[in-house]
Amino acid sequence: MALSKQSFKNEVKEEFFSILDFWAKHSVDEKNGGFYGTIDANNQPKETEKSVVATARILWSFSTAVHFIKNTPSLLHYRHLIPSYEKLSQRAFDSLNDNFWDNENGGTYWTVNAKGEKENGKKLMYGHSFYVYGMSEYYRATGYKPALEMAQKCFNTIINHSYDGKEGGYIEAYNEDWSETDDYILSKGISRKSMNTHLHLLECFANLYRVDKSEEVHFHLEHCLQIMLDRIIGEGNTRMTLFFSEDWTPQSKVISYGHDIEASWLILEAAEILGDEHLIERCKKVCLPMAKDAADGLQEDNGMIYEVDPETGHGNFSRDWWVMAEAMVGFYNAYQMSGKVNYLEKSENCWTFINDYLIDHENGEWYGGVNDKHEITNGSKGNPWKAPYHNARACMEIYKRIS
Repeated sequence: MALSKQSFKNEVKEEFFSILDFWAKHSVDEKNGGFYGTIDANNQPKETEKSVVATARILWSFSTAVHFIKNTPSLLHYRHLIPSYEKLSQRAFDSLNDNFWDNENGGTYWTVNAKGEKENGKKLMYGHSFYVYGMSEYYRATGYKPALEMAQKCFNTIINHSYDGKEGGYIEAYNEDWSETDDYILSKGISRKSMNTHLHLLECFANLYRVDKSEEVHFHLEHCLQIMLDRIIGEGNTRMTLFFSEDWTPQSKVISYGHDIEASWLILEAAEILGDEHLIERCKKVCLPMAKDAADGLQEDNGMIYEVDPETGHGNFSRDWWVMAEAMVGFYNAYQMSGKVNYLEKSENCWTFINDYLIDHENGEWYGGVNDKHEITNGSKGNPWKAPYHNARACMEIYKRIS
């Protein structure tokens, strides 16, 4: 039975606040500061390494919740949560700057140990993108000026070290002291540029541009968007290439359904934040076919698989939490662009799948992933990659779009 839009809206709203409640209760590391590096399937936190990605995603999530509540009249009953969310945002801000910011070389470490001491000092633009994303959202939500200053500082670090003025785009990673490396964690060797890093740089440039309309932020937001359209998707294509050499020679043929459906709405959002009508129309013409073809990853159970190599048939057939969250938003966005009800149904079906198989209704949060038999293959509630970002954002996006 199809959901009514009102039911869909109410259910994602309740889940949004449930996710944040889980993180407020289970992630705070009172012993070592900051937030635990791992939370297992039974909600037990573990003293493991902590990542800049997860910490910055926590900052973004609680900050965006503050902004969401403040600017949504229908959420008046949730205003009592703002002080606690602001306190958690401040905690994440402090952790990012006390533990992750490299005062000697500039930029952020990739991971610190459980006590908050540097573990892996590599400079990955993927991590830097989330630092900017979180800091800019904290400023947007609260007006806390040091957060804007740190967002701008990290943005300048990205541009000064990673921007490729010759070939375009941004180099994937460097050693701790910003010297060259051929190990980028996401890839190795000649794959010096990746779809994944560019997608999240686009995301952070767009969010920074909401609060900093400077010419330089405008330039890099527009440049990164053009790179996504011209290089990573490419003229006449509906799927993204995952890895490239420095001169944009493709290094992979793998189809990532999760990233394609995520990009299908993030690219349009970036164009809308930029406010360029020509780019908005161009993105609409690209993003709808992207969503249409990403639906090839949907299975009979309405779960979306992660990725597949079309040449070998090998792939990751897990129905992962983040893929399902992004699919829910991507298909709703396609419904908004096209008016076609089948996209609305796909979005609702993704939510039903999430509800049935991924959400831990008894203990909170979502499991990391299930297989085709709906057995939990990744029970982790929190880890260096998993924080209240994909799922909380998806719930918020659906609520706002239905509103």
